[in-house]
Amino acid sequence: MPETPAAPRGIDPRGPRFAAAITSFLLLVALFLGLTGLGTTYGAGGWDIHSASLAERASTPAFLLMLAIALLFLWSLLSPRTQPWSALFRTAVQPRLSASTELEDPRPPRFAQGVGLFVVTIGLVLQLFGVPWALSIAAAAAFFAAFLNAAFGICLGCMLYLLLQRVGLVGRARPTAA
Repeated sequence: MPETPAAPRGIDPRGPRFAAAITSFLLLVALFLGLTGLGTTYGAGGWDIHSASLAERASTPAFLLMLAIALLFLWSLLSPRTQPWSALFRTAVQPRLSASTELEDPRPPRFAQGVGLFVVTIGLVLQLFGVPWALSIAAAAAFFAAFLNAAFGICLGCMLYLLLQRVGLVGRARPTAA
């Protein structure tokens, strides 16, 4: 009995770009909130973040939004199919589009989500330690990467994954068809 070829494993490359568009908007809002908030305010007594308590540092609008973004990044690492932006794309956007002509290896975009989580987490931790501008810089860096992906299809985290793959630090050479 002849074997039927299995469907290739992969994701629609428009999905990560859709998620990057929403993420870049959220990061832009977080950046704005961070630039107008506690971490970037310099008063007569020095940086206001230094005199703020841990609870005050953790309860700023920028911190709370960045925490929500970090949790969304974490969700996309733990369960990419149930992550809200993936589910929204699959149910509301993808059915309205023509079928994708190519599928993409899901590992580089997933790695990119991990890089985003790392950058945002560094900003959150440094905000808690009272480092001025840390949250805003982390939001700006993550926004830059997400915007490049959303607007131009340039995924910096994916490029980093492929570079690390070439030197043998992550992944196999190519995913096998299942």
